[in-house]
Amino acid sequence: MQGLRQYSSDVVRLDLSPPSPTATSSASASAVAVIPTNLSIDAEESAETKIQRLISEHPVIIFSRSSCCMCHVMRKLLATIGVHPTVIELDDDEISALPPPTAHDAEPPCNPSAPAVFIGGACVGGLESLFALHLSGHLVPKLVEVGALWV
Repeated sequence: MQGLRQYSSDVVRLDLSPPSPTATSSASASAVAVIPTNLSIDAEESAETKIQRLISEHPVIIFSRSSCCMCHVMRKLLATIGVHPTVIELDDDEISALPPPTAHDAEPPCNPSAPAVFIGGACVGGLESLFALHLSGHLVPKLVEVGALWV
């Protein structure tokens, strides 16, 4: 799996840049042990396509910068409720590949900068939006609706 590294605390570091031609040929020439994971990577996908696929594959996913304290607080809030989201750390140049908000996404509109949380494929927004959803009492029903939480 090109560009995928596992870190402690279930954080996955995903390099969305396309592999170099020499890295592809050397990887195919030798046998490489690959750690199984559900984050499949297709080297031919663009960063935008990979992000869209990850959003559609995971009921709760957070896109963050490395060592982002707001992401840590998001994860703690969701873990307290009983949800363990997929966390993808992006480089600054990959943040721009986050999808823009759509009309059916949560209000207020999602800020496509990191950290950004997506629940059921819909952009919730950043930390402030996630807390507002929780304090209004709408977070748990939304998590149950997308199958990320069983009550």
